[in-house]
Amino acid sequence: MFGISYLKSGPTQYIIHHQNGRVKRSGVGVAFFYYRPSSSIAVVPVGSADVPFIFNEVTADFQPVTVQGQLTYRVTNPTLVASLLNYTVDGRIDQYLSDDPEKLSQRLVNLAQVYTRAEVGTRPLREAIRASDEIVASVLAKLATSEALQALGVEIITFTILAIKPTPEIARALEAEAREMLLREADLAIYDRRNSAVEQERRIKENELNTEIAVEEKKRQIRETQAEANLAVEAKEQQLRESKLAGQIKLEEERKQLVTAHIENARAEADAQSYAMEATLRPLSELDETTLQLLAVQSADPRLMVSLAMKEIAQNAAKIGQLNITPDLLEALLQK
Repeated sequence: MFGISYLKSGPTQYIIHHQNGRVKRSGVGVAFFYYRPSSSIAVVPVGSADVPFIFNEVTADFQPVTVQGQLTYRVTNPTLVASLLNYTVDGRIDQYLSDDPEKLSQRLVNLAQVYTRAEVGTRPLREAIRASDEIVASVLAKLATSEALQALGVEIITFTILAIKPTPEIARALEAEAREMLLREADLAIYDRRNSAVEQERRIKENELNTEIAVEEKKRQIRETQAEANLAVEAKEQQLRESKLAGQIKLEEERKQLVTAHIENARAEADAQSYAMEATLRPLSELDETTLQLLAVQSADPRLMVSLAMKEIAQNAAKIGQLNITPDLLEALLQK
């Protein structure tokens, strides 16, 4: 009301209240009223935050590996962070005006990736896979003394690498090599050379059969997937046809409504014209025949007047004893 709003923050939210270009109040867990038109409020989370990451790096022997882990940090200098990134909120405590709060975690992940790449790139594949603890300790030490991290006003609490994995093909090759070594040692300890060869042959045959079974199973799944996809496409096409038909039906109904409206409008116009003509002729219909004839005579030619006079004479023929009509008068009447 009247631009006055209320804001309350939690114990892990640092509030910076600017009013008219000056910091009016700041701190965690504060609650206050403020005049919204002249105020700008930044909310910086100061609690710990976890950021998962996945890096694709290359070892010293040019083998690609995937580094998966998690980074935990917290803001130690919220004023500095608020001066670097836009943490301004719009009325609500968690409604930021920009996506700058999400950029902080990405910057930390990028910095951690740079240090991780330097550690992984100096080790061959086998060593890099087994040296996750050493890489974590080295990267964490570099992050603790990083000037870029201090310039952000952030402290790294933990840096954890959950797994360093090679590509599936390389992983299978390493597993096969280790497996063959173990099998060879077991064969030398238990069986002689011939039994080992027979055993290996049997395993190869089983692997081939298992491979064929797996391939056939995959082919069956592919056929089922294709059939399901075709059914889905047919269903979508049927829906499209039904939608088009429904649209045509609706269009025809609208056309029918339009024709009906035209008919109604034409009928209304005809009624209006009939009413206007009736209203125009109503005064004339109330006049007698003699009056109408007199009105017509005012604008008629002399022949019409003579004809009307003769009509009057004919109507009163019983009162006339003798009437002479000359040929000249009849000839004048017959002329065009």
